[in-house]
Amino acid sequence: MKNTKSLSQSHKILFLNTLAFTVCFACWTLNGVLVTFLVDNGIFHWDVIQVGWLLGIPILTGSIMRLPIGILTDKFGGKYVFSLLLLLSSIPLFLLPYADSFFMFAVLSFFFGMVGTSFAVGIGYTSIWYPKEWQGRALGIFGMGNAGAAITTFLAPSLLNHFSIDDPQNGWKVLPVIYAISLVVIGVAFLIFAQNKKIESNGKTISQMLTPLRSQRVWRFGAYYFLVFGCFVAYSQWLLPNFMNVYQTSLVMGGLFATMFSLPSGVIRAFGGYLSDKFGARKVMYWVLSSSVVLSALLSIPKMEITTSGPGILAAKKGVVNEISDKTVKVGDKEYPIAQKTTNTAENTIFPTTSSWQDVVVAHNQSVAKKELIAKGVTVIKFDANMWVFLVLVILIGISWGIGKAAVYKHIPEYFPKEVGVVGGMVGMIGGLGGFLGPIIFGYLLTATGIWSSSWIFILIFSTACLVWMHYTITQLSKKKEVKVNKAKLEPAY
Repeated sequence: MKNTKSLSQSHKILFLNTLAFTVCFACWTLNGVLVTFLVDNGIFHWDVIQVGWLLGIPILTGSIMRLPIGILTDKFGGKYVFSLLLLLSSIPLFLLPYADSFFMFAVLSFFFGMVGTSFAVGIGYTSIWYPKEWQGRALGIFGMGNAGAAITTFLAPSLLNHFSIDDPQNGWKVLPVIYAISLVVIGVAFLIFAQNKKIESNGKTISQMLTPLRSQRVWRFGAYYFLVFGCFVAYSQWLLPNFMNVYQTSLVMGGLFATMFSLPSGVIRAFGGYLSDKFGARKVMYWVLSSSVVLSALLSIPKMEITTSGPGILAAKKGVVNEISDKTVKVGDKEYPIAQKTTNTAENTIFPTTSSWQDVVVAHNQSVAKKELIAKGVTVIKFDANMWVFLVLVILIGISWGIGKAAVYKHIPEYFPKEVGVVGGMVGMIGGLGGFLGPIIFGYLLTATGIWSSSWIFILIFSTACLVWMHYTITQLSKKKEVKVNKAKLEPAY
């Protein structure tokens, strides 16, 4: 009976945590829609660099502040830290309608970006309420709050258009107020309904609490999370211009395709937690990193058209060119057939297509030596990178990363049961920095190569590095364990 009551209380906390995290994640990604709307409608005249900063500032704040917020969660408990975070973060959102310059918008974005730290609070607060066998599922369900980004993508544009019908210049100001009110409501609900709980080690000094960060394992988990969460956040923003530039989709269709990537990745996280509980986080991460390698390799192949040399025609014997037509060249008494160029009408095919022809390089009455080139061969290889195949692969890698997000955080309470907030905050910070740095890295790669799929080449290299690092570490640990077992067998029993 006691266990049932305890589990019921845990479920209530999990529900409150997930709801709060969903609202926070929706607020965290608000600038992506709001700033774009303000610029497109001429309300503010910010340049590309300023827009980039306004999109990135909340992501950066929510990332770098996860570690200190995680420490506070371990020290004071999730109820008060989460409540205070929600209530304080609503203030800059209430003030956002009064922003009339880039500087004011940037400062307020910096402060409401603190909602991004809610993940570090929720991870520490959720894990402490559940036994080991439940933690993967619980953290996976909590992580479904990532879907808050999809909520903003779906609802915010329609709401902005609706509010701007009667007042095109100021109608947008209603939206941040709605988001602020939602934070206040959830914050008050937390204070009323949540029960505080903190780990036993809350008497440690800050220096002692930071001790686990010396472990290589923390940084390895951070690398995994940079991939499965950071790159997920990066592509949530990067896919829209990708689809519009490569496949010439409309803004609406490109946004829909980007949402098809982000929504399943958020929702599947709970299933990732279940798989981590059932099969172990290590096995799940093997699957996630391996699939990321394979899928990113397929996505790395760009939409392209390659022209190269094909089979040409060499003179069988010397002679004089006495006849040239569209289909043949006659040298002396020998006639050589010429392959004609054909127009390839197939578009958006799944597999590469090739077409070859020959261009005559000799002139009428020209003397030709034996083995001299009469017509050079030309081969064109065309790959359309079928949009629907590309979309399916993108959705699949998003799902894989969604499962991986749960698996990474399944590791933390197992290896660091008394420092979940600190370690979770650090890992979350590294992952969040991936969301901030990802578009910057992708932009530099696109500028350097001129190829949109260069971002996927980066993912391929990074996924491979994570997989090799994990496999090497596990292999070394297995060898050490085997040596200890063998040593124990050789020692005499007393």
